[in-house]
Formats: sequence, structure tokens, C-alpha cells
Amino acid sequence: MGPWEWVILLLVAGICGAVGQAIAGYSRGGLLVAIALGFIGALIGVQIARAAHMPEVLPIEIGEARFPIIWSIIGAALFVAVIGLLTPRRERI
Repeated sequence: MGPWEWVILLLVAGICGAVGQAIAGYSRGGLLVAIALGFIGALIGVQIARAAHMPEVLPIEIGEARFPIIWSIIGAALFVAVIGLLTPRRERI
């Protein structure tokens, strides 16, 4: 995988992570957090899909790697929602 393919993969993961954050309504962190959430969401989403015997929906091929767009967004939204529930809320004065 070349350097441009890595950049495209990071960009796609960042977009999926940002969409997952928007769905869950939790928007702390910047670009690096969104990229990490995209990859974590892909891992979680694919595991959920395999456990439920569901097909891989809308995968994108970047070089030799396949990145599941829909499952990444779903997994990121679930992960962000769980983190949002576990972290204490700050009171505004």
C-alpha cells in the first residue's frame, strides 16, 4: 500500500468517524479522534455484522484493503454512544 492509499484510507476513516460522532451527538476531539473512531467503528461494526450473519454493505477498496463504510459508521456511533454514557457530564455555571 502506497502513501496516497494510506492518506485516502485515513480520510475515509475520518469521515466515517465524524459521521458516527454526529449520529451519536457527541463531538469531543478533532480529526485524529475521528480517524481513530472510524477504525474502531470498522472493527466493532464488522464483528457485529459477522455475529448477525449480515453482509458487508458498501465496502470501499483502497489498494488491497477493504474498508466497510456502513459498518464503520454504525460501529463508531455505537462506540461513541457508549463512551458518552460512561463519561460524566460537566455542569455549566
